[in-house]
Amino acid sequence: MGEALAPYKGQVVIATKFGWDIDPAERKPSGRVSSRPEVIKEVVDGSLRRLGVDAIDLYYQHRVDPDVPIEDVAGAVKELIEAGKVKHFGMSEASAGTIRRAHAVQPLSAVQSEYSLWWRRPEEEVLAACEELGIGFVPYSPLGKGFLTGTITADTSFDAGNDIRSTIPGSRRMRSSTMPPSSSCSRTSHNARVPRPVRSPWPGSWHRSPGSSRSPERASCTAWRKTSVPPPSNCPPRNWAKSRTPPPGSRCRADATTTPRNG
Repeated sequence: MGEALAPYKGQVVIATKFGWDIDPAERKPSGRVSSRPEVIKEVVDGSLRRLGVDAIDLYYQHRVDPDVPIEDVAGAVKELIEAGKVKHFGMSEASAGTIRRAHAVQPLSAVQSEYSLWWRRPEEEVLAACEELGIGFVPYSPLGKGFLTGTITADTSFDAGNDIRSTIPGSRRMRSSTMPPSSSCSRTSHNARVPRPVRSPWPGSWHRSPGSSRSPERASCTAWRKTSVPPPSNCPPRNWAKSRTPPPGSRCRADATTTPRNG
């Protein structure tokens, strides 16, 4: 990565992470997390050397370490920022309470968490905390790691050595499900309130605009499509609108609204 970015030094923003226990010689993760302050200060030097840069623009804690107080982690990153090795602090998959505690020690610039139509837990507390504290929210897997695209079937296989989906619990069950490809509803509820993207500190991050609904539960399939998020996968085809009676088992009601679910 460092060699590829060398010709563009100073023209790109680099974000990388710390927090996994990785063997320094073989460069293989043990599967455990490690965010002890002395480890953070050690691994940042390796990242700087491999990337060929003087400072990392955004340094994420990959996963919260339950054995290290988050205040100690934030304090270690704060020292790296003061030393000029890191410019901004980020966290990944942290709860709202943990975010607040870390932010009190070293202000966070970004929080990255999984967020899609079938995993909406950030709506419970994290999005509100980010909005309150002015932290950019960076969603990953907005298409459910590909399962919401309608292209994965029971016959789909994942490369065990190069595809994280091969290790995700439930992947086999999801591949064998009869979930149909995505389709769009024919009408849009006039009362749908869908979060609108606004400017945030980092490319790819998302903030709710002031006054928008925290949980867009009444947003129709069409309204979701306008926000660049795919519609629920089991919305009925357009031709059902004439009868105004959705097919059995559909989540779409006669007024073309739907309530996407977690999971």
